[in-house]
Amino acid sequence: MASISAHDTFPSGEPHVTHEVINQPSPLAPYDASDDVALLEGLRREGAGWAERELRRLGRRAGGVEAQEWGELANRHEPVLHTHDRFGNRIDEVEFHPSWHQLMRVAVEEGLAGAPWADNRPGAHVARTAGGLVWGHSEAGHSCPTSMTYAAVPALRRQPELAKAYEPQLTSREYDPGLRVPSEKRGLLAGMGMTEKQGGSDVRTNSTIATPTAESGVYILRGHKWFTSAPMCDLFLVLAQAPDGLSCFLVPRVLPDGTRNPFRIQRLKDKLGNRSNASSEPEFDGTIAWLVGPEGQGVKTIIEMVNCTRLDCVMASATLMRKTLVEAGHHVRHRSAFGALLVDQPLMRNVLADLALEAEAATTLTLRLAGAADRAVRGDESERGFRRIATAVGKYWVTKRGPAFTAEALECLGGNGYVEESGMPRHYREAPLLSIWEGSGNVNALDVLRALGREPGTADALFAELALARGADARLDAAMVSLKELLATATPTSARRLVERMALTLQASLLVRHAPPAVADAFCATRLGGDWGHSFGTLPDTADIDAILARALPEGE
Repeated sequence: MASISAHDTFPSGEPHVTHEVINQPSPLAPYDASDDVALLEGLRREGAGWAERELRRLGRRAGGVEAQEWGELANRHEPVLHTHDRFGNRIDEVEFHPSWHQLMRVAVEEGLAGAPWADNRPGAHVARTAGGLVWGHSEAGHSCPTSMTYAAVPALRRQPELAKAYEPQLTSREYDPGLRVPSEKRGLLAGMGMTEKQGGSDVRTNSTIATPTAESGVYILRGHKWFTSAPMCDLFLVLAQAPDGLSCFLVPRVLPDGTRNPFRIQRLKDKLGNRSNASSEPEFDGTIAWLVGPEGQGVKTIIEMVNCTRLDCVMASATLMRKTLVEAGHHVRHRSAFGALLVDQPLMRNVLADLALEAEAATTLTLRLAGAADRAVRGDESERGFRRIATAVGKYWVTKRGPAFTAEALECLGGNGYVEESGMPRHYREAPLLSIWEGSGNVNALDVLRALGREPGTADALFAELALARGADARLDAAMVSLKELLATATPTSARRLVERMALTLQASLLVRHAPPAVADAFCATRLGGDWGHSFGTLPDTADIDAILARALPEGE
């Protein structure tokens, strides 16, 4: 038998090099996370075009190598709980990797926490949401404390003297970590403690007790919270049972005299995703708290906070969609299979275009909700009604679409997307959180029914919005008629069907009004007209795939 030498060559005459890397995409970073036509159009349309230059700068930073590395490191090196110092003193502190603090510093400096409440420019809240849509490309977990800080301000305003004391630092653009007397810090972060182990979303069953003291407005709390994220925040809005019923309280980690307020962290949650962000179970035992709003009106007081954080859930889901679409688009442009680049394979193009439709609908709805919030806080009553119902609708639907979307985007990378190094598993684990946080699907669907029953003006506001697109597309017109019929017979059992139909009709109306015909037609044909399968990548042959992809994935990505 003839021997084969290690120096033998293939017929081409070239030696076989086993470790030569070919047919693999280069790293995506650096890229511009703000290079999104739908995002920029929405920013201008909703009154924050003045923020575009800064948004583009932030987008380049979010997609930069440094920020992407921060996101990876913050999730690889998870928070560590230290209940005691080395002398045995109770400290209840959580240690974060330096990358977490870098992410937080940028987010606060860029106005993604409480800053819009101190900005009188119309569109300030829209600019913040758009900033979240691009900075979220860096990492998702750290948006939790910035979101809660943003949401705490309007709730705290129910108690003017407390707002006067804390709002300047809550709206600050300075990140000042570490537990110290709040009045001595340049910037503050706020969290919230609502749920308990026995009730979850049913907060009226909370068992934490608030006992009044001799000092007006000051109470002592005793109880155990079940899911309190970002425990190193400076302040928390907490629900507890006062003599006149469930009430809202402000709990600082450090008291004005410099002593630690009892906030005993029993453990950190071992979560599916969102690993960079610490979520805890704190125990209150002699914890000092200040009443926010009247006794017995805890839910009413904190509901404004929930409206804000629900919008941020929609924003974060839309961000994950866009981020994973960009990752998938980059991969298929640089990976070949069966004799052609993946991006040139017809079925892959169909998948990407379908994902692009979903991402644009989510982004457009997110910015419309942000515009409604911005105008509502400035006194627009019609926008207040629209915001009330549409935010719950968007929270239900967009966050529901996130996990399936992220899974499909991951699949575009094949086995490469299933390994941790790609970053796709982290995004996939993150996606389900957003449909759970601030009320699961059932809670939000029933909240829509509650709003329709108790606040009839919300339905009028929704249909007034839809009417702006009447006559532009027959499928949309038919969907509006069907929606009214479904609304007339709505029951708790049909709540999910109703809210899904609301969301799709609302998204379609926005795209018909604001997106190119190729995008609006494909969305109406599939999401309203039924010319659609049960998975992504089932757009009909009539869809203008090229036009959809050209809009969603510019050549630079």
